[in-house]
Amino acid sequence: MPRIAGVDLPREKRIDIALTYIYGIGRYSAKEILAKAGVAPEKRMNEITEEEAAKLREIIEGEYTIEGDLRREIQSNIQRLVEIGTYRGLRHRRGLPVRGQRTRTNARTRKGKRKTVKGRKRGGGR
Repeated sequence: MPRIAGVDLPREKRIDIALTYIYGIGRYSAKEILAKAGVAPEKRMNEITEEEAAKLREIIEGEYTIEGDLRREIQSNIQRLVEIGTYRGLRHRRGLPVRGQRTRTNARTRKGKRKTVKGRKRGGGR
């Protein structure tokens, strides 16, 4: 398994897909990187030469914020929002959706498993 940026990339996958295993690199970035390195995107990871791998490594580490650095940067941005008390920061702190989604129903990914409230009456006429 070739290692780029501390991540083991799968050998049998196409190189443009394999690069997306690196946190911070998506399909578009992967195609951009391959174009700069002059590597054909159809190639499989096990077909690339050591020189091509070195070129890819150099481009990725030189021009992109990836893995630990990117995670740290995102976390510090969230922490800044929380500290200055913005609306988005409060939503992060409370574990609720940040981007304006409804919370009366849905939002389970952010809110977690349902907590049943005892004695709660729903709807009903009158």
